[in-house]
Amino acid sequence: MNQIFEIKNLVYQYPKAPSPTIQSISFAVTEGTIFGLLGPSGAGKSTTQRILSKLLSNYQGTIMYCGKNLKEYKKDYYEDIGVGFEMPVHFGKLTGRENLIYFASFYKKNIDYLALMERVGLSEALDQEVNQYSKGMKVRLNFVRALLNDPKVLFLDEPTAGLDPNNSKIIKTMIKEFRERGGTVIITTHLMGDVEELCDQVVFMHKGIVSEAASPRNLKLEYGRKEIQVEYLENNQVVSKVFPLDKIATNEDFHHCLEKDIQTIHTGETTLDDIFIKITGGTVDDATRKTH
Repeated sequence: MNQIFEIKNLVYQYPKAPSPTIQSISFAVTEGTIFGLLGPSGAGKSTTQRILSKLLSNYQGTIMYCGKNLKEYKKDYYEDIGVGFEMPVHFGKLTGRENLIYFASFYKKNIDYLALMERVGLSEALDQEVNQYSKGMKVRLNFVRALLNDPKVLFLDEPTAGLDPNNSKIIKTMIKEFRERGGTVIITTHLMGDVEELCDQVVFMHKGIVSEAASPRNLKLEYGRKEIQVEYLENNQVVSKVFPLDKIATNEDFHHCLEKDIQTIHTGETTLDDIFIKITGGTVDDATRKTH
């Protein structure tokens, strides 16, 4: 698959900042994937997104988009991208419909926003002033706005923050459908459950530096413990035993346990929350690791 973005030695320093917010980072984003840009507050995630969406320009290094230097693109670049920031910016005294009509007028190509509004559960609020929307409604309207021009690339910042589980599921389903149609998504979020469910690859940023780049599955394999814990009943007591995954198929003690009244079986897989803490400078206490 093609690399839609190739970032090499990217450096960015805000005019009045004492040091660079981004310090020579390099990574690539594959076309048709969901790419997670993760890290604690102040790590440089949002700055990186603003650079990739051409809201910030005075950077050092090279960014290639579809094989062409990003700096060579003009206004036509905005036809290719949709942006949904964590803090939605809307005109509160306009209705949802009026907001979408206004923002759609910026683009040469538009998508059927009425169908999108129905999909996210806002069709009945189309003609309601946005300042009367709840936070969750504004988040969903913001997501629809990002899709207005039928973009090739979506930049999403905390797209499910403030949503109830049902609406969060709808948004995540729509993000996956966007990928299935060939779209590329670059997402920042602190919700590791969303990362595990959505992302094909992630980059961890810490203090302006890329700390790790891998798929969520490979990260869990790398940082997890290669073992299986079995809990079973014996003489009305719960017995717990741990076995190494290596040569588990020929482990007689493990097979003996399987003949018992088994209560639970867990792998030693760690959570992405724990991996996030470990990679970005925290420590993971083995006693607090969760198994699945």
